[in-house]
Amino acid sequence: MAASLLPVKIFADEATEERAENARLSSFVGAIAVGEMIKTTLGPKGMDKVLQSARGGDIQVTNDGATILKSIPVDNPAAKVLIDISKVQDDEVGDGTTSVCVLGAALLEEAEQLTKQKLHPQTICDGYRRASAVALKALEDVAIDNSGDKIKFKKDLLNIARTTLSSKVLAGDREHFASLAVEAVLRLQGSTELERIQILKKPGGRLPDSYLDNGFLLDKKIATNSPKSVTNAKILIANTPMDTDKVKVFGARFRVDSTGKLAELERAEREKMKAKVNKIKEFGITCFINRQLVYNWPEQLMSEAGIMVIEHADFEGVERLSLVTGGEITSSFDHPEMAKLGECELIEEVMIGEDKLIRFSGPKAGQACSIVLRGATQQLLDEAERSLHDALCVLSQTVRSSRTVLGGGCSESLMANAVDNLARETPGKVSMAIESFAKALRQIPTILADNAGLDSSDLVSRLRAMHHSGGDGVYCGLDLDAGEVRDMREIGVTESYKLKRQVVASAAEAAEMILRVDDILRAAPRKRDRH
Repeated sequence: MAASLLPVKIFADEATEERAENARLSSFVGAIAVGEMIKTTLGPKGMDKVLQSARGGDIQVTNDGATILKSIPVDNPAAKVLIDISKVQDDEVGDGTTSVCVLGAALLEEAEQLTKQKLHPQTICDGYRRASAVALKALEDVAIDNSGDKIKFKKDLLNIARTTLSSKVLAGDREHFASLAVEAVLRLQGSTELERIQILKKPGGRLPDSYLDNGFLLDKKIATNSPKSVTNAKILIANTPMDTDKVKVFGARFRVDSTGKLAELERAEREKMKAKVNKIKEFGITCFINRQLVYNWPEQLMSEAGIMVIEHADFEGVERLSLVTGGEITSSFDHPEMAKLGECELIEEVMIGEDKLIRFSGPKAGQACSIVLRGATQQLLDEAERSLHDALCVLSQTVRSSRTVLGGGCSESLMANAVDNLARETPGKVSMAIESFAKALRQIPTILADNAGLDSSDLVSRLRAMHHSGGDGVYCGLDLDAGEVRDMREIGVTESYKLKRQVVASAAEAAEMILRVDDILRAAPRKRDRH
């Protein structure tokens, strides 16, 4: 009888379990720590982080939430959930990765206070669900759609691009880069295939020297004896070995009686390659682009036929070219009638800085273009590329889902007001959870003001009063340059409705998932056998 009362061990050695309050506290601590680390990068006055690799010593300087979070190794399960929602935000919209992480952490911080007041996690989840629904409804009600008016819609896109870039390294030149990004996205004509917009980084010059090229640029060189310019080009894009003009049989040996026999082997190889080149000529092409190397003999044969040869276009290069020129990547040449050739008006060699590149002007997919970034250092160019990519992602999503809302903490204050009204009308303990959701939403303008070195208590209380007053007060947000509360319509601080909606929905779902945890089981580490 006494033996049956002893605790029963069901886990393997070194496996651990955290239960109830300990599990919940562990989750809260991990998620809040991630939010505290990332929140200083939020907004136009946010700071940057330096990420240094352990092995090579390579560094990245960035304030992009997704880049920072995916670079840090974490062991806490709740912290991993926040990192995952940041990645989803990056994949879905392209921006708002810091906001979603900070809002998720703020919701959990409020939930921690509620659990200390003996509120059950299910009650908190119920309150958060109700508050989230009301907040999203309030956001939807104020969203504006100007897609019917091209001039107004382009102005909206420019405002969104400026707002997105204002928190990036490109903030000082946001007017220039906003116009580049909008022009590039409008060329896509509603498509979200950002592969058609190529971003090339060339060290040298200054950031304002960056420009949009209407053609497609390939960072390769034309073969030595090939024509340097081709008009109305017919392009064959291939992925085939063109280097068999030498005997290359790995793991085999040739024994010959004389050098004449060796010459015969090499001649046979050359004839084989000549036959392959003749098959390629039958396609009637003026440009041959190969992913692999093209050796001297086939290059000479093609150049004599007036065919431009571009070799070693890496896989990303040939994939983009296939998309842009309308051609298909070919590996066999027995059926020319079945091959789909690419087309463009002009192929020529151009100089950018000290480098030679190949420009494809007037490609079949007329939406294609290239943005050439110039800058002092490689780290600056890398961060500029990430910033511009975020803006392009948000703009391409806005072209498809064209509703917009106001930024600068305006949307968060508006949603918080709607949630406050719900809390006043809701009886019972659930109202405390709903009120906490509103407090978490107001953390966004508070952090924006703190990062700008302003008095957040004063500014957020004034912003709250303006929104409660109604009328034009509901359009007010924080002007961090002037350090005051202003109408966001006047200064053009606009954000994508889809982005804001995704931030609130993802943060609420992640917080609810973490709140439901009451047990953390950690598997025993796998032991390595020593031989």
